Amino acid sequence: MEIKPLERLEAAVRIPGSKSYTQRAMVIAALAEGESFLCDPLLSEDTRILGAALGDLGADIRSDGTKTVIRGNSGRLARPSREIHLGNNGTAMRLLTGVASLGGGPVVLTGGPRLRQRPMKPLLEALTTLGVDVRTDKDRGYPPVTIRGGRLRGGEVVLRDIESSQYVSALLIAAPFADKDTVIILEGRVPSLPYIALTVETMNAFGAEVAVDRPDRFVIKGGQHYRGREYRIEGDVSSGSYFFLAAALTKGRVRVENINPATSQGDIGFLTLLERLGCRVLRGENHVEIEGAELPGGEMTFDLGSMPDMVPTLAVLSALRPGRSVIRNVAHLRFKESDRLAALVNELGKTGIAADQIADGIVVTGGSPRGATIATYSDHRIAMSFAILGLAAPGMVIEGEECVGKSFPGFWETLEGLYR
Repeated sequence: MEIKPLERLEAAVRIPGSKSYTQRAMVIAALAEGESFLCDPLLSEDTRILGAALGDLGADIRSDGTKTVIRGNSGRLARPSREIHLGNNGTAMRLLTGVASLGGGPVVLTGGPRLRQRPMKPLLEALTTLGVDVRTDKDRGYPPVTIRGGRLRGGEVVLRDIESSQYVSALLIAAPFADKDTVIILEGRVPSLPYIALTVETMNAFGAEVAVDRPDRFVIKGGQHYRGREYRIEGDVSSGSYFFLAAALTKGRVRVENINPATSQGDIGFLTLLERLGCRVLRGENHVEIEGAELPGGEMTFDLGSMPDMVPTLAVLSALRPGRSVIRNVAHLRFKESDRLAALVNELGKTGIAADQIADGIVVTGGSPRGATIATYSDHRIAMSFAILGLAAPGMVIEGEECVGKSFPGFWETLEGLYR
């Protein structure tokens, strides 16, 4: 896929439903009593894989394009007849490991080569503490995972210095079905905290209460039930960020529809970051408008621990900013769909931009990037970020462009709309 540069940008785009909200709502609705109607969900590779897995566990799921209907199993899981293969869907792997603890099992969760390299040991240890029989090959803590559940006792678990907030979300979603109350305590470093808030918000919407008496402590009463309901999925800020980036790189103007500026999605903080970088941001009721301007020079440091999916977006923006950009608190990106820090260093280097890894992030020294053939490492966020860079750097070619289907199947059509 070769990207054509844009000399002038003034456009409006509409983005799909949030992947984070869609996947959480699908899992919870599958555990609920009765029927749920998810309005405007994301339909993508990841949600298709998750839907098939939930079907194997006893939920009935069907979709007509604008609505997904899920008849839940009331927490009584079916025993799957085969291994459940989750492709490269890390969220599904973590959340379903918690869900599978509710069934008699055995349930075997596996995935593609990259997913089998993504760590899970803190989650597995926490489930063991709560009474679940969960095992991996040689106890290394990587998929495939075999869960023989059937009895989630509840109790207190402590997660310390973890590399994924999804461990917390997995425990939270399963905890209402425990025999007694569950207390989850977080200590040390916990990345992506806003995603835990999304999980709690979605649980509450389906009728399960979570007491959060302080940001690092969650109490979930046992014996609760989720109830089916109609639930609307808001737009995906992560997907919208690529079009925020387009305005910033081209000094153009883009209106992004289906964005809630008051969302709990942590990536909405990218708008504040863009304002810091000189962009003009207008926030509407269900849209955002970005107008680019000259990027300021000099050294700047950015803590993206609460919005790690914005690291490729910011790194690409930093390629054009005159100065040194230090992006910190994102060491866990080495365990995403790709090693995102290494991927960014490699691919920015191809464009003539100096970039180096540091212990907890990446440093980018901006300049005048040139077009290059970009390897995507089957990582949707690498593909979309560098595609947008191609609007300002002629000659950009994206290999493996189909990987955007993981989160934004219509990305290339939406990008094409910028030229009209």
